[in-house]
Amino acid sequence: MRGRRGRRPARSADDSGALGLPGQVLRWPSLPGKLTFWRRRITAILIVAGIGVAIWAALADGTPKHESRADELSITKLAGQRLITGFSGRSLPDKVKRMIGQGKLAGVILFDENLGTKRHARRLIRKLQGVKRPRGLRSPLLIMIDQEGGLVKRLPGPPNASAEEMGRRGKRYSRRQGAKTARNLKSVGVNVNLAPVLDVGRPGSAISSEHRSFGSKPGRVSRTAVPFATAMQRKGVAATGKHFPGLGAAKENTDVSVQKIRLSRAKLRRIDERPYGPFAAKHGRLVMLSTAIYTHFSHRPAAFTKAIATRELRGHIGFKGVSITDSLQTTAASSFGGPVKVGVAAAKAGADLLLFTGEGAASKAGHALREKLKAGALERSAFEGSVNRVLRLRAKLGK
Repeated sequence: MRGRRGRRPARSADDSGALGLPGQVLRWPSLPGKLTFWRRRITAILIVAGIGVAIWAALADGTPKHESRADELSITKLAGQRLITGFSGRSLPDKVKRMIGQGKLAGVILFDENLGTKRHARRLIRKLQGVKRPRGLRSPLLIMIDQEGGLVKRLPGPPNASAEEMGRRGKRYSRRQGAKTARNLKSVGVNVNLAPVLDVGRPGSAISSEHRSFGSKPGRVSRTAVPFATAMQRKGVAATGKHFPGLGAAKENTDVSVQKIRLSRAKLRRIDERPYGPFAAKHGRLVMLSTAIYTHFSHRPAAFTKAIATRELRGHIGFKGVSITDSLQTTAASSFGGPVKVGVAAAKAGADLLLFTGEGAASKAGHALREKLKAGALERSAFEGSVNRVLRLRAKLGK
């Protein structure tokens, strides 16, 4: 809230050397006439400095310096900053290298088949970050892996326990595991962990049977998963809360099956969405959107539903970070359509980053985004808002 402006001080006849500042008058002491020249020079310097500060304040929009704002990017680069891709094999494919060099990707996701030993992982990530990128997009690429602990780990080392065990052992233990996990990932160059799982694991759910949930009650999930996330972020690795608005009632994994969750909006908010409030309040960097269908919201997967991806996540939860879809090449997503259809649908719904596991699909989606932007079929201001969030995240991870 802006405070009331103070009254401007009255000037008397002998205030000719005063510089008017809010709420006060600086009076020059009575000086010999030969110093008049220096009084004038100092006054001029102060005025110029004040104008510079005012211009900076007027232009600053929260986008870090050294990084372009979205409104300065071409359509090709705008579309690229909405895309994450995976790829096959242990070496960097030429197509992915070209896409990075042309500003057509914001980052990559790496899996077991890409990483091998830590030494190899470090060398691969160094090559990825070393690809020359266009001016304005030279902050680090987002390098992502799933390092949840337990059954879902891409690299050896921490976390040394599943989410279920961390939830059972408490917040101090999970906090230590978060810090150790960040050191482990940073040692090879990973800057985004697609963890922790914030799903409240109901008995009989896929998440519970895989030991991926921190607990069956929202309070336990919040108390133990959020400290894991904040500890990682203090060590320089961005955390990702997943899978919004909650996958803890799904009987099967959405990687292999279409899942319909028939919980009421009230129950989803009271139980499944609850851990996301503390995660957002602690400045969690990313939230992953589920590809399950929530029948009380829509017949579409959550990642393609604006009522969930924007109104629920941004409006109800108050999340201000970067949203990312779950893989758009899983059974749950691909049953809705191919790369073009799912990419455009997720962008329209408000997902900031679209996650593909293959560069061919990511390339097709990128082309579709460019065409839709040119045709005005995607709202430019909302699109730029998503890109600015991604640019800010990349710049923060480069500090």
